[in-house]
Amino acid sequence: MNNAESSTAASGFTWFKSSYSGAEGGDCIEIAAGTAAVHVRDSKASTGPVVTVSRDAWAGFVGLASSETRG
Repeated sequence: MNNAESSTAASGFTWFKSSYSGAEGGDCIEIAAGTAAVHVRDSKASTGPVVTVSRDAWAGFVGLASSETRG
């Protein structure tokens, strides 16, 4: 995992809010998929820090999270 980067470094990406985010907002994350990495930020702090992980690490996280919710 890379260190958090400034939002301006990742501002050229298209961000997608979690599908679990209701119309009223709440505790959500936004994801931007780059060619080599996935960027994650707090949807309520879009100008705040961005965490960057490899695409493989993100796929592993999503796979583990989805298997835990079925469980």
